[in-house]
Amino acid sequence: MEKKKIDTFNLVNTLFLVSLALLCLIPLLHILAVSLSSSDAAATGKVILWPKDFSLNSYSFVAKRPQFWRAMGISVTRIGLGGFTNTFLAILCAYPLAKPKSQFKYRTVYAWFFFVTMLFNGGLIPSFLVVKQLGLIDTMWSLILPTAVPVFSVILLLNFFKQIPRSLDEAAEMDGASQWLRLWRIYVPLSTPAIATILLFSLVFHWNSWFDGLIYMNNPDNYPLQSYIQTIVVQKTFSQLSREEIMALSTISDKTLRSAQIFLGALPIVVVYPFLQRFFVKGITLGGVKE
Repeated sequence: MEKKKIDTFNLVNTLFLVSLALLCLIPLLHILAVSLSSSDAAATGKVILWPKDFSLNSYSFVAKRPQFWRAMGISVTRIGLGGFTNTFLAILCAYPLAKPKSQFKYRTVYAWFFFVTMLFNGGLIPSFLVVKQLGLIDTMWSLILPTAVPVFSVILLLNFFKQIPRSLDEAAEMDGASQWLRLWRIYVPLSTPAIATILLFSLVFHWNSWFDGLIYMNNPDNYPLQSYIQTIVVQKTFSQLSREEIMALSTISDKTLRSAQIFLGALPIVVVYPFLQRFFVKGITLGGVKE
């Protein structure tokens, strides 16, 4: 019997991708191991990828902190409103830009208008002043409206819309369907992979954003989760601690507590991503093709 030849390229490619996956996974496993270890083990650096002296004290402390769950609720609300706003506006922008010049004369002008915003922006101070003058400071909309129209998502989606056969659009037009009806009955259902991709982009962006929460929120009670975690991990501030919380904090390590909160903050995206990953790959592949 002939021995099967080993495909060198596939072997090297597989090893490279496995190594890359481990590089991404190992830090998360380390954070999880530290969060589940005792204070002494974490403080002495004994924990690598497996918990030492298993303990749930840090998670118990976090579960009793209303500040953490309030920040979690704000982030969940943010990704719900932000994901819907980003996706809805991206669809509305991409649809007319995907039309030929015979149907939308100034399509190129508007396309360049959006594209330039990817290269240049007004800067941090003008953006803050606009948000302040609109009275959005310390409101949820200060975290959503400044990034309401994600231009990269618009470009990805309009390229996907261009792949849809023109005959479907023309047939619907002959049947008397309006532009609005054609968009939601033809283009959107056929563009599920691209829409799932831009939705995933939006969810990850809003979940991971922390800086805008710090500059647009004067009251720490309005911080989204990542901004709250940043104050814990970087600034190491534990404000508004009750006497019971101070006593509990004295029995656990600051390192394990921070690790527990970091892991809980990353967990939702880690759980959601595998369900949208197949749409993500297809959406990027097809939406990245330009006519």
